[in-house]
Amino acid sequence: MYTNYFHLKQAPFSIAPDPRYLFMSERHREALAHLLYGIGSGGGFVLLTGEIGAGKTTVCRCFIEQVPENCRLAYIFNPRLTVEELLLTICDEFRIALPPAAAGTPGVKGVKEYIDAINAHLLASHARGDNNVLVIDEAQNLSPQVLEQLRLLTNLETSERKLLQIILIGQPELRAMLAQPELEQLAQRVIARYHLGPLSVAETGAYVAHRLAVAGVQAGTPIPAGLAPLVHRLTGGVPRRVNLLCDRALLGAYVENSREVTPKILRRAAQEVFAGEARAPRKPPRWPLVAGGVLAGAALSAAAWQAVPRRAEPAPAAAVHAPAAAGAVAAAAPAKPLALATEEEALRELGALWGRKLPAGDPCAGAPRQELRCYQGRGGLYELRQLDRPAIVALHDGQRVGYAVLAGMDEQGATLSINGQRQKVSLGALATRFDGGFTTLWRAPRAFRDEVHPGDSGADVDWIAARLAALDKRDAPRAGQPFDAPTRRLLRAFQEQQNLKADGVAGPRTWMRLNQLGGVDEPRLLAAAK
Repeated sequence: MYTNYFHLKQAPFSIAPDPRYLFMSERHREALAHLLYGIGSGGGFVLLTGEIGAGKTTVCRCFIEQVPENCRLAYIFNPRLTVEELLLTICDEFRIALPPAAAGTPGVKGVKEYIDAINAHLLASHARGDNNVLVIDEAQNLSPQVLEQLRLLTNLETSERKLLQIILIGQPELRAMLAQPELEQLAQRVIARYHLGPLSVAETGAYVAHRLAVAGVQAGTPIPAGLAPLVHRLTGGVPRRVNLLCDRALLGAYVENSREVTPKILRRAAQEVFAGEARAPRKPPRWPLVAGGVLAGAALSAAAWQAVPRRAEPAPAAAVHAPAAAGAVAAAAPAKPLALATEEEALRELGALWGRKLPAGDPCAGAPRQELRCYQGRGGLYELRQLDRPAIVALHDGQRVGYAVLAGMDEQGATLSINGQRQKVSLGALATRFDGGFTTLWRAPRAFRDEVHPGDSGADVDWIAARLAALDKRDAPRAGQPFDAPTRRLLRAFQEQQNLKADGVAGPRTWMRLNQLGGVDEPRLLAAAK
């Protein structure tokens, strides 16, 4: 109704999961990267969770469009199935031919016949070099019996990989389901997991502008950028709620013959769209930290962290362990309870890797006095590989959490350090307990400003200009020069080359990369694991 009025090609805020409208916030990029990583990692389960309307299904559709040619996908969007119905649906999705029923017997197949047909298909596909990926949306609706059957389907494997990879997409309840003791064996097979949280205020504004741009908005946006904080407050940053609100707000502006949405129109739209809601949108759960730095119960499940023999390390008092490979002979002694550090202890240990003694209480607040800054991210192992620097990670066991320093990582595993004691674990074991959030450090001068604007000058501007000039093999400009347009163009070009956000703003990730390329002495994550 309002598209012609605002000169739009189509309605920009439809709640249909259209990949053309996928807004790749940092969280969405990492969610997509986790899915793509999962299909190339050798099998097992990949878990993507998020609040209702966070964009899980849209990310999944975008993922489906990017899978390699040798991937065969089966997609189940209605998982309220019995075990037999699930197996039949998998056969239908993979186009697996079932043997005809014998004469005089009913045509209904048994579980064994379905499984035999699926196994034969997987073996034949593997022989042709194909990967088989099963995607299950709304997976929080799966029954424990169906989840156990899915686990059994992943038992078929070669010496190198499992022949069926399963991606489970669902609401936060799915994480709680997999934390139940009876599903512990399945939880051990989760090789990557990611929780898709709500958008920030800045991302909410960018999300609205992105959808309007895709819909063909020209000059003069009908939803001003200044409304982003109000949109975020009314929706909690959940994309689907943003769509509902903005769609109704545009309709309200059209009815009132207004060329743009006003705060009054926006609030009235919220009253209409969210009328009758008992409460505000759910916030992501905050994981409580157990006092003393030891997880309640004094351990992560020993069954989920099984010993992996490695080269000699200082004998740890409490060891983190990784799942044994399929078919491996268990030779290790029973796992001891795992005592993780508090966040403060882990941050101070991380500071020691940089040769700095961070203060007690709030290490991040005291870090700038030692020319260090804290950086918090949510991109999981994928982003940590890109940043190539040690970090502290939160390790979960149900609703309990503790911290460790991720000191090194390679293709085979990761090195965790807890109060100075190190242990090598598999990436699969780490993924089962790590939800993607981390804190790392980066080196910055005391003169560093969060944003440098055109015309600014100072030590941080001199440093940026000198680094960019050195990378461009030019002489550094004189000290005290302002941050001018040519320097900002160089900065944007550098950011594009390094796959950073090309906004011309020297933020933490840009400084990290400039430090690395400039040979600044700082600890590395990947080098430490070699």
